[in-house]
Amino acid sequence: MIDFQNSLFVQLRSVSNAEFSDMATPLLIPGEQILHTFKSRHEGVIFTNKRILAVNIHGLGGKKTAFTSLPYSKIQAYTVEIAGPLSPEVELDLWFDTMGRVHFAFDANTDAAALCRTIASYTL
Repeated sequence: MIDFQNSLFVQLRSVSNAEFSDMATPLLIPGEQILHTFKSRHEGVIFTNKRILAVNIHGLGGKKTAFTSLPYSKIQAYTVEIAGPLSPEVELDLWFDTMGRVHFAFDANTDAAALCRTIASYTL
């Protein structure tokens, strides 16, 4: 599992769902669909209709990939901070009962309202 206390999922930018589909499709269950995908240099976040998949690509030449599945059903609370003049990013904090806080920082072009709607749709 990815150590979210020591990993930095920052400067995530929206990318085409196709960018992660080859990597993520074998992990998806029947009926699960990719909704949003975000990528930074060595990390990615995939929002599906069932869960959030955090992706950490590491190792020499990016040969090793770690996936952590964060089911919407286990989210207890979330906070979204929308970009402002002094902070050019969108920050998302999710709280899980067994693992604590998970933090993601997206670039300012991220549709924070769409992320909120996705999370709310599957947690409420």
